Amino acid sequence: MNLIVKSNEYQDFVKKIKTRVLSSQYDALKFVNKELINLYWSIGKEITEQQEKYSWGKSIVQTLSNDLQKEFIGVKGFSVQNLWNMRQFYLEYRDNIKLQPLVREIGWSKNVIIFQKIKDKSAREFYIKMTKQFGWTKSLLINQLENKTYEKYLLNQTNFEGTVDDKYKNQAVLAIKDSYNFGFLELSDIHSERELEIKLINNVREFLSEMGSEFTFVGNQYKLTVDNEEYFIDLLLYHRRLKSLVAIELKIGKFKPEYAGKMSFYLSLLNDNVKLDGENPSIGIIICKEKNRTVVEYALKENNQPMGVTTYQVSDSLPTNLEEYLPSKDEIEEKLIKFLMEHNDEK
Repeated sequence: MNLIVKSNEYQDFVKKIKTRVLSSQYDALKFVNKELINLYWSIGKEITEQQEKYSWGKSIVQTLSNDLQKEFIGVKGFSVQNLWNMRQFYLEYRDNIKLQPLVREIGWSKNVIIFQKIKDKSAREFYIKMTKQFGWTKSLLINQLENKTYEKYLLNQTNFEGTVDDKYKNQAVLAIKDSYNFGFLELSDIHSERELEIKLINNVREFLSEMGSEFTFVGNQYKLTVDNEEYFIDLLLYHRRLKSLVAIELKIGKFKPEYAGKMSFYLSLLNDNVKLDGENPSIGIIICKEKNRTVVEYALKENNQPMGVTTYQVSDSLPTNLEEYLPSKDEIEEKLIKFLMEHNDEK
């Protein structure tokens, strides 16, 4: 390594990196994300090219880190791990012309999370654009990845296309997952709907976390009255970004078409008697233990109230592999393009 460090090639390499840092006016980089990403891209590119050209091993990154930290005392970002991240960043996107400009639109730490945890190109595009569009924090992005938001968006079954205002349609789609994991309830496989409801109420913080960060709790067994007859919604939530009441019906068995009719009835009552001026129409979520996807499609097809049908599990692992139901690559691309184009129109 000493021979490499003393070589003209390495000295020229270090000088080029230092010059690039200085030319980027590093003091201002914390305020200008795009310039920081450009700098890290160029450093990753230089490391890659010099290693390939001179057959330098892994230790060159440690040496470069030491030299840069001596030159730029107190400046963060030149740790060994971060230099490796820069190299990986460049390698992951150097052949992807479509994503190269997009990665400059979000912060570095979020970029690192996405390229390290996600390998599918369409999924990366989805998470990058959603992070920018909705201002996802680092922790929220991790939560979305862990909850497989991309896959569940592709799978979720709603009728929002024709029932939700275009301005809120895409946000509404993202608000409903195809499946919820209620493993935190510690319920046995055999349980009643009442047991499920009580457990969710007793674990409301975990429940809302699983539902999504924009939901707040309104009540359970929420009473609606029509001509002196009482009806009760299992759970009533409110979605802050959508500005909509969200009615939830819990079913421990398989989805039945008549559930959609009952939910439509509840949503009409909420809109007429509970929804406040300035709020958007209410949305329904029917959460079942199982569902036949074709039956759900037909049940929602002609329903004019916005709702979705999802499933839940009470174990930590999904009962079935999501990939079994994923659309083809062409269908994914078509659906994603449409979704992202509509998001651009919302701006």
